[in-house]
Amino acid sequence: MKLLTLIVHTNVQEKLTEQLRSMEQITGFTFSHAEGHGTEPETDNYLSAHDAVIGLAPNLRVDILLEDANIDSVLTELRSSDSNVSGQGIYWVSPVEQGGHLL
Repeated sequence: MKLLTLIVHTNVQEKLTEQLRSMEQITGFTFSHAEGHGTEPETDNYLSAHDAVIGLAPNLRVDILLEDANIDSVLTELRSSDSNVSGQGIYWVSPVEQGGHLL
């Protein structure tokens, strides 16, 4: 198992939700609020004037638990030119040693 983590701007939440729900490899995902802090916030077109002054971007962290074999196909679809989120964020993939339901 792998954990695919995406960091995207909050403006793509609705479109990303639709896209993730349409992908058969994905059985569920989690959105968490995240604040992006960087050295050049003035280059972020989605920041309000207030956000630019304080230097943070309103982001979402998206965690998706996937089978190893599905990582590449999910990333390919998210990067595709007809994707709603292509070019809108960053990602990383982490190994998952164990997972399951708490009963």
